[in-house]
Amino acid sequence: MLIYGINPVIEALRARRVTALRVASRADDRVKQIERLAGEQGVPVRRVGADELDRAAGGPGHRHQGVIAEVGEGASCRVEDLIVGAAGAPLIVVLDGIEDPHNVGAILRTVDAAGGDGIVRQSRHAAPLGGATAKASAGAVAHVKVADVVNIARSLEVLKQAGVWTVGLAGDAAKRYDEIDYKLPTAVVVGGEGTGLRRLVRDRCDWLVSIPMRGHVQSLNVSVATGIVLFEAVRQRQQTAWLA
Repeated sequence: MLIYGINPVIEALRARRVTALRVASRADDRVKQIERLAGEQGVPVRRVGADELDRAAGGPGHRHQGVIAEVGEGASCRVEDLIVGAAGAPLIVVLDGIEDPHNVGAILRTVDAAGGDGIVRQSRHAAPLGGATAKASAGAVAHVKVADVVNIARSLEVLKQAGVWTVGLAGDAAKRYDEIDYKLPTAVVVGGEGTGLRRLVRDRCDWLVSIPMRGHVQSLNVSVATGIVLFEAVRQRQQTAWLA
């Protein structure tokens, strides 16, 4: 897949997933730094015109910042792998019908920042992990594990059977998001903008929680809502570590 932008390409190089690099013929200092890093790894670099970079990035409106990388697909991952690979109590995010690449990228970035153990998403109707998603993730796409599944509702059952509590975000839920014990193994389940969680997914969640709104709008962007809940989990887990 193709990714573009300074930060995404640097992180992909650090993760040693870049197979080839295209850079602008008039590269600035940051792009030259990327070239040096690619050279250290033996990654082939080709200088091209701005028009070719624009076309590869999907048009001049996509800010490639003078660099585009071809990145190998990450190793396939299962839901069980996210659980087994967790260093402590798993903290996972499940995406139910989120197709906007900017939202998916922002969630990837937040999962990485919060030290989460990965994302579960439906392979059908999913935003590609390259391009705009990688750019919005600021490079986190190179580090966060992603389990592609056929059925989200069935995947929640897999999580629950493994002892992971599933917490769905729903604007009409009576329970507040900060009334949950996130020190336990947790999967935060979030739905698409405007649609929320689908009924079958909603029914399979152990808990449904909401984030209280104090202003005039009735909901938050899904990536913002995800970040609020993830960092509540981080706060609770750090508090327990300090008391131990």
